Amino acid sequence: MVNNVQDSGSTAALFAQMNATAQAGSSSATSTAAETEDRFLTLLITQMKNQDPLNPMDNAEVTSQMAQLSTVTGIEKLNTTLQALSDNMMPSQSLQAATSMIGHGVFVPGNGIEKSDGSGYGGIELTQSAENVEISIHDQSGALVRNINLGAQSVGLVNWQWDGRNEAGVVVADGSYTFAVTAKQAGEPVDATALQFGMVNSVMQDNQGVTLNVGQRDGIALSQVRQIL
Repeated sequence: MVNNVQDSGSTAALFAQMNATAQAGSSSATSTAAETEDRFLTLLITQMKNQDPLNPMDNAEVTSQMAQLSTVTGIEKLNTTLQALSDNMMPSQSLQAATSMIGHGVFVPGNGIEKSDGSGYGGIELTQSAENVEISIHDQSGALVRNINLGAQSVGLVNWQWDGRNEAGVVVADGSYTFAVTAKQAGEPVDATALQFGMVNSVMQDNQGVTLNVGQRDGIALSQVRQIL
């Protein structure tokens, strides 16, 4: 796990994975090149066996074909090596990007909202503009705590803040709550994804890739991050 600094165990695992990938790429390149050479030699031997004795193959032609084989094999090896380098760089870049998020707030898909220091934060992602968007906040028992009308909103990400009060204007206790989103356009429902806000506390690198610890949630993939604050 990475917590403000990169964990040595995760780093070792990352380099081990990179080395394994590089070795696999090298093996693949060797196999492909060998197959190409085998096909070429088979074709060349067949041509020589069936050539006209009175008009044998020209040495220059054979040399030219050998040169072409060398060029093709070299290109195959180069392409495989470049692909292996690219594949090796991606995990390292993902880990670096994730580590830079530690200590920052992010929005990820989820319907949780944490109230602390008198307020809570949430977000939504709209697939199209909506003329009316409403948020309903519930406590852990499912009871309604507060309705918030956000009015008309444009397509994309929308951030909102809860003042920590219920419908009667009374400040409720700090803790974990949930919320639901209702969005409509011309009376028809609009697809809206609830986004949960949280601080990135740590980063983990494993066989599944890089994941984040956001608030009280673990295993958040980088692809799930909708916004970084």
